[in-house]
Amino acid sequence: MRNDGSRPAIALVGYGAIGEQLLSLLEERGAGDWVVAVVEREDRMQAARKRLPESVQVMPELDRAVAQGISLVVECAGHKALAQHAARALEAGVDVLVASVGALADAGLEAALRAAATGGASRILIPSGALGGLDVLASARHAGLDEVTYVSNKAPAAWHGTRAEQLVALDDLREPTVFFTGNAREAALAFPQNANVAAAVALAGAGFERTAVKLTADPQAKGNRHRIMARGAFGMIDVTVEGRTLPNNPKTSMLAPMSLLRAILARREALVLA
Repeated sequence: MRNDGSRPAIALVGYGAIGEQLLSLLEERGAGDWVVAVVEREDRMQAARKRLPESVQVMPELDRAVAQGISLVVECAGHKALAQHAARALEAGVDVLVASVGALADAGLEAALRAAATGGASRILIPSGALGGLDVLASARHAGLDEVTYVSNKAPAAWHGTRAEQLVALDDLREPTVFFTGNAREAALAFPQNANVAAAVALAGAGFERTAVKLTADPQAKGNRHRIMARGAFGMIDVTVEGRTLPNNPKTSMLAPMSLLRAILARREALVLA
């Protein structure tokens, strides 16, 4: 599996709905062989092997893949997986592309990963995920941001299995209902499967405490709608994206694996939108 430099050598952390979709997208573009390893929990390794090409190694820890010369780690397994594996790769000089951006709402984890990246001369890569406008927001930050708000609107089914069930009767809703208001740190920590976008908005813009968040359950929603509104010395931003969800995971927008794909392919493109 040692990387000879002729192509990226990628290790996926997690092979659930997002990881499987990402590999399929890479295969469609003739880049499936870039994925050389998958890191999975021991109780899921056997199932992952059955769904993966024989050339892909499956392992419970990232250390072996790092030692064998991977050039990129793509985390798509959740907050705990990022905390468990990312620092090791960053310290070894391997960039980590993060799907579970909400994990960085944990200030201690964010600080630890930043330190690991600095020590290893590597980078923590944050994809655009399900939302557009992060590039504009990141630019506007340098002019000064007075106000940033993120609003999430998803069908009730997307909020099942989360704290939303304790806050509102999801199956009885007849109209859009805001069940959470707070800042981005509170949202990302309270709703780890649903509020990754809130964390990305905070990191791009005004920070976790200064980013207001509203989470809505909408029985009429046809997909996941994400909206950023920001004001400052630069002017005003108002960006909305309504994306379809993954067929097997209503919590996740289809754009989530697409944004990981874009970030991966950009590493080998001569012209890159920065």
